[in-house]
Amino acid sequence: MEKDLKEKCVLYDRECTGCMECEICDLNPDKICDNCGQCLDIKDDAVIKIDKIII
Repeated sequence: MEKDLKEKCVLYDRECTGCMECEICDLNPDKICDNCGQCLDIKDDAVIKIDKIII
């Protein structure tokens, strides 16, 4: 018997619906996040963990 394991939404308390709202830039809502780091207010060097790459 196969379990139906869906990903959790990172913004809301629910399963992921594929809305892609989590991919929107925090500073410019017309842009997809490109991990530029401007919203993180980075002064020097920092490390960002990437959970997955979607192609």
